[in-house]
Amino acid sequence: MKATNLALTIALTALLASCGGSGQMKFGDDEYPVRTVATQSATSQATYPASLKGVQDVEIHPKVQGFLVQVNVSEGQRVSAGQVLFVLDNATYQAAVRQAQAAVNTAVAQCNTAKLQYENSKNLHANNVIGEFELQSAANTYESAQATLAQAQAALASARETLSFCYVKSPASGVVGTLPFKRGTLVSAANTLTTVSDASTIEAYFSITEKMALELSKDAGGLNGAIAKMPPVKLQLADGTLYDITGKVTKASGVVDARTGSVQLIAQFANPNHILKSGASAVVMIPHDNAAAILIPQSAVSEVQDKRFVYVLGADNKVKYTEITVDSQNDGTNYVVTSGLKEGDRFVTNGITKLSDGMQITPITEERYQQKITEAIELSSNQSTAKGFIDAMSGKSQSDEKKDDKKAEEKK
Repeated sequence: MKATNLALTIALTALLASCGGSGQMKFGDDEYPVRTVATQSATSQATYPASLKGVQDVEIHPKVQGFLVQVNVSEGQRVSAGQVLFVLDNATYQAAVRQAQAAVNTAVAQCNTAKLQYENSKNLHANNVIGEFELQSAANTYESAQATLAQAQAALASARETLSFCYVKSPASGVVGTLPFKRGTLVSAANTLTTVSDASTIEAYFSITEKMALELSKDAGGLNGAIAKMPPVKLQLADGTLYDITGKVTKASGVVDARTGSVQLIAQFANPNHILKSGASAVVMIPHDNAAAILIPQSAVSEVQDKRFVYVLGADNKVKYTEITVDSQNDGTNYVVTSGLKEGDRFVTNGITKLSDGMQITPITEERYQQKITEAIELSSNQSTAKGFIDAMSGKSQSDEKKDDKKAEEKK
């Protein structure tokens, strides 16, 4: 048994050694995968943080001071224009209306009396009973009474309007926001009772850099022209999902924000199901189609102090450490090269950490490189299996030896 196990172990060990021993694929020291640059169609997406607002957000303030006696709505409720939202204590204002109405009644009576006196004075003057002075005095008294009546009527209208301010109405249709004040609270014009947001259409506010705004303006003859040519945009919500309705960039601010050096744009999104909420945050995604893009894998790029480099292969198979510039937007796997590479150039796609500028290599295809990796994995698996079998057999042999030694001791 011992001899058999030993022979098998020796044979398997020899087999393992012939497979490479270390279990690693042996690439040539100078073999690296190389790809030739070719242009292709690519779509990239620029993303911009945005804040959402209803197309019309109206803050509701009372015009008069008073205690809040009725709250007729709840948060999130849809309301129509003219609907009464809140009622303030109006006893004082009702009294003012009654007082103004009494003043109007008094003024009407005085005006009627002055009118009778004036009419009578005209008859007397016609019959030469009174002179011109008495007639004119009666006319002046009548006009003064009319002015007093007009003043009283204006005061009544003002009192009624003030009373109407106690019934706080919605100036627009929309959705009610938060309700910070409860019944019994003393409120005034300085307090915001709630916000009514017309969320049937949502506007997404986002900013682009001044440089980007200038580039867009030059290409389209002005920023408004650039906005008109922009494709439909998408909206990524806070949970990472995409809103199922595309929007359109519609407006841009006419000035550059001196604090941030940016220009604000506004994109509108229809909101028929009221999924989007005013005050929420999101990300505006603007697609950009490039019919002749140069795409390279990010694994082929090294980054040094915000600069990016690739190893370009020359005609003599020597690599050159070459700086490139890429689009700021990428898909996480590839870069879109904007300068530094041209169609027909060859560059190393893997193993760049072992390269140095001017190093000569043997280029292989990416397919061959992947094939070598697959062979290495299979080889490593076979070696692991063989090693495990050898260990098991070695363990069994040791066990057998112990048993034989024990039997020998017993015979003695």
